Amino acid sequence: MPIVDNAIYREGVRQAHPVTLDQTFEELRDRGGFAWIGMYRPTEDELRSVANEFGLHPLAVEDALKGHQRPKLERYGETLFVVLRPARYLDAPEEVEFGEVHLFIGPNFAVSVRHAESPDLGRVRKRLEANPALLGLGPQAVLYAVFDEVVDEYQPVIAGLENDIDEIEDQLFEGSDVNVSRRIYELAGEAMAFQRATQPLVGMLAALAAGYEKYDVHVELQRNLRDVQDHAIKTVERADSFRELLQNALTVHSTLVTQSQNDEMRNLSRTSIQQGEQVKKISGWAAILFAPTLVGTIYGMNFDFMPELHWAGGYPLAVGLMVACGATLYVVFKKRGWL
Repeated sequence: MPIVDNAIYREGVRQAHPVTLDQTFEELRDRGGFAWIGMYRPTEDELRSVANEFGLHPLAVEDALKGHQRPKLERYGETLFVVLRPARYLDAPEEVEFGEVHLFIGPNFAVSVRHAESPDLGRVRKRLEANPALLGLGPQAVLYAVFDEVVDEYQPVIAGLENDIDEIEDQLFEGSDVNVSRRIYELAGEAMAFQRATQPLVGMLAALAAGYEKYDVHVELQRNLRDVQDHAIKTVERADSFRELLQNALTVHSTLVTQSQNDEMRNLSRTSIQQGEQVKKISGWAAILFAPTLVGTIYGMNFDFMPELHWAGGYPLAVGLMVACGATLYVVFKKRGWL
């Protein structure tokens, strides 16, 4: 349903419950007060009807229809146009979901256009209706209350991101999750999106503060908006710190991966050296055994014309040659550390 709630307030109390926009416009013209129209993804005709009645600027209307706008605050004559990016933390997928709300604040109207479930403007309306003194300050009270709701809804997001970052830090040093780098990148993307949603708030609230006197903002609203500004500054600081923490986590992860690869290379090198030493020993003993085998093989051929076979000292000479070759090779290999 495009029109979620529609009411006219006088002195902070709901005085009329118009069913249609035309009834709202007629009641407002006849009896005064201010209208608060809450819309959820309105059609172009519905938003154009509101724009024609309240004289909304075409550029602001076009932004509200299209959505996907950055947070900003713009003034068109007596009308203030505000875009906010609320957020909420989803526990199951451990993700941050961003919404979008547009506000048109004029002398006798407050029009809210939502493009997502967040923020809960029904809760904002109930809170203001329970405080007629605050709501009696007019449409600017609606502006304050929506700002306050959006900034308050950032707190669970901060808590959720902090918890995710703590888990990543544990995973880094446990080394149990091979996908930790992917999670860091995904969380860094969410932290950057959260930073983009919150960072403009400080400048927006500062711009509002600069116009307090010019636009005759009630002193009570000034105090409340300053309180929202303080909370917004803290939120922005936390969002900035998340990005730095994740960058540090990524650097630490890269360092740990490099260190682990170096350790593996050292282990491989150590193993290769050990294998090389074993190969040396095996080769050395093989050479030592090969020399006597060669001599024995030559004299084992039993050819008729071998003078050594008929020589009395042939056998002792062959055995001595075997022993001498083996001993010589043993001494050589031993000196070179092969054995």
